[in-house]
Amino acid sequence: MIRQNPLNMKQSEWSKKYIQLSLHVLVWLVIFSLPYLTDISHTHHIHPVLTPDQEGEFFNLNLCSYLLWVFSFYLNSYVLMPNLFRRNRYVYYAISLFFAFAFVLTIHSLLYKVFITAVPFDLAGSVRFNFPAFFMTVAISISYRLIIEKQKSDKLQIEKQQETMKTELAFLRSQISPHFIMNVLNNIVALSRLKSDELEPTLMKLSGLIQYMLYETDEERVAVKTEAEYLQSYIDLQKQRFGSKVRVTFQLSLADDWSEIEPMLLIPFVENAFKHGIGMIESPEISIFLKTNRQKELFFHVKNKYNSTAIQIKDKMSGIGLNNVKRRLSILYPDTHKLSIDKENEVFEVTLNLKLR
Repeated sequence: MIRQNPLNMKQSEWSKKYIQLSLHVLVWLVIFSLPYLTDISHTHHIHPVLTPDQEGEFFNLNLCSYLLWVFSFYLNSYVLMPNLFRRNRYVYYAISLFFAFAFVLTIHSLLYKVFITAVPFDLAGSVRFNFPAFFMTVAISISYRLIIEKQKSDKLQIEKQQETMKTELAFLRSQISPHFIMNVLNNIVALSRLKSDELEPTLMKLSGLIQYMLYETDEERVAVKTEAEYLQSYIDLQKQRFGSKVRVTFQLSLADDWSEIEPMLLIPFVENAFKHGIGMIESPEISIFLKTNRQKELFFHVKNKYNSTAIQIKDKMSGIGLNNVKRRLSILYPDTHKLSIDKENEVFEVTLNLKLR
């Protein structure tokens, strides 16, 4: 289950509303200036001699006429475009625009008679004055509608990609968890056969690990400290199993307690070290180092010896852990991680640098 920060969600919604409002304001500023930008024979050219009172009348007429552009804009954006144009009914769409323009002229003529008293109404002049503005209003509303539909399409595509990634991540985790449980159960079996006093505390640690795997890993991220405790428990179980046969060191240095990481991301490297770093190896050693700093950077290093001849013997589980964690890193931290895996002189080293969120 992926949870989002409510504050971030509110900020994102406010940002979207602010952008939409700004877009509408910009559009209407352009549209309201269209009659003056597109009128070739302006009022002063049609009526070269106007008194101050008559100029005020034409100004009031133009202010009220702005409502016609608002009507034309939203009529085309939310009615004609989705119901006619998008359904390939182009003839009906053109006819509808014609009647919409006729309606605009009719209302404009009525407003003219209300506001203008001394100058007679000129239909031809009204067409010349209103058609360019009407045409540009329709063109801008088409652009606006296309932008809105593109945003919805992009949002839907992103949501589909996120759902695909969540499904893939759940699948990858389901592969890791059984592998880990099998390893821990082998530890329990070994302790049981030896009738070790460590059996009870081991079972308690196993219970804590299973609880972590069942509940914590459903979260999008967990505290690095919690993940480190999980690693420590796993390492303790392995040390109980192998005892003095292998030298294991785990160094931990966390700058804070609130940095977060995707759960079960580091354990595959440790599992791999114990799987291939113990066996037909002289003086096996495994060293693990985990560090975070105040800049929210994580440094993780795992080093173990391996037998270059025995390493070629693989079972059905071989490679699952490392391949999965590589894939998870590419999905979750595509541009904020650096992973290097080196094998030289029968020493296997994994180094992970990660930018925490």
